[in-house]
Amino acid sequence: MTLPVPPEPPVLSDPARPRVWDVPDHPDLSDLPGLPSTLLRSVKPPAMAVLRRWWRLHVHGSDRVPASGPVILASNHLAVIDGPLIVGASPRHTYALAKSELFTGMVGRLLRAGGQVPVHRGITDTFAVRRCLQVLQHGHVLGVFPEGIRGLGDFSRIHCGAVYLAMVTGAPIVPVAMLGTRQPGQSTRQLPPRRSLIHIVFGDPIAIERRGWPRRHDEVVAETKAVRAQLAAHVTDAEQLTGLPLPGAPRGWPGPSTVGG
Repeated sequence: MTLPVPPEPPVLSDPARPRVWDVPDHPDLSDLPGLPSTLLRSVKPPAMAVLRRWWRLHVHGSDRVPASGPVILASNHLAVIDGPLIVGASPRHTYALAKSELFTGMVGRLLRAGGQVPVHRGITDTFAVRRCLQVLQHGHVLGVFPEGIRGLGDFSRIHCGAVYLAMVTGAPIVPVAMLGTRQPGQSTRQLPPRRSLIHIVFGDPIAIERRGWPRRHDEVVAETKAVRAQLAAHVTDAEQLTGLPLPGAPRGWPGPSTVGG
């Protein structure tokens, strides 16, 4: 089977400048504000208690997340609840990437106070890349959704960003399979009904060799293809473990041409 070629990976600046893996030194992060943690640490236990009461939530393999050092949690993406769940189910304090549209009003202030990282999709988002590097260089956990958008959740196509970050920092990539966060026939904005069964399955870490400059485009794409296959296999294994299949295409799904966009 021929693996699909991932979309072009993120760059640190405008498209006219060199891609991030062609730049000898990754960006200076000294000007970034510190990573907040107090709010999330205090809110996470009661929030997870509420979620466990509302849904039948089962977490598998959390001990597979390395107990220390930088880690990238790479989850499939089915629905709106996936972000809070990857942060809540992680056994370590986790900073997660989320689309910038969520960072408005009171919700946005809470997300920022919790240290979550806004990313502007479809443009060169220098701040998001630098913030992710900051999280990992400080030995923390970063949650990402390599598919880029909520959709099929099968890792049939992914972006290269997670692999690039792993190559820069040496952080292992831990696969995460979300199952049950969207019911068949629901849209990606809907929540599963109360008492629905939700499984979050952590996989074995994928070791990525830390590589200095130059990190060439073809190297990143080749590594991404290999990681994509392992992420997809983990979702299949999680379906077999739990007996809960992926829900299929969400209501209003525009089709495979936009997967990974």
